Amino acid sequence: MEEKVNAQDVAGATVTRNASLVEEAHAEGFYTVECIGKDGKIKWRDTIKNLVTTVGKNHMLDTEFAGSSYSVTGPYMGLISSTSYSAVAAGDTMASHAGWLEAGNANAPTYTAPRKTVAFNAASAGSKATSSALSYAITGTGTVKGLFIVLGSGASSTVDNTGGTLYSAGLFSGGDKAVANGDTLNVTWTASL
Repeated sequence: MEEKVNAQDVAGATVTRNASLVEEAHAEGFYTVECIGKDGKIKWRDTIKNLVTTVGKNHMLDTEFAGSSYSVTGPYMGLISSTSYSAVAAGDTMASHAGWLEAGNANAPTYTAPRKTVAFNAASAGSKATSSALSYAITGTGTVKGLFIVLGSGASSTVDNTGGTLYSAGLFSGGDKAVANGDTLNVTWTASL
């Protein structure tokens, strides 16, 4: 029995239309928080992946692409209280964030004011991080939901001030965090595009 093989050449072609390279930039960031008890021992650690608000994105686009000589006011970082909390939303602004209240004065927990001023290292590899941890000395027991950052015209380090642009806000990944008088929260933040 003889085996035969038929040899064939086959050619094919494909045309792709409207193909393009797409590069996307997503404004995002995360907070890293550590709670140190008054005994100096770590009570807990957690992270927050923040929501960049619509007004925060608009602010960054306007200042980067349309500003001629821009100097930032702030940014300042504050704490979100669990008091009357319902939600953090992309549409939140400093003047209107119906789902949450700032911690510090009338809303527990209290801490040594003012809001903390954020200082940054130089950007690298598409990220920018705080140059050192921001420390909040807790002076009254309460529950912290998360953190926020405000900057720009009208922004202030004064707790409960509603001026400025709410850039971001976020909640702890592991749920609410109880703090007590004498605790210290050490917070770092990294933003990336």
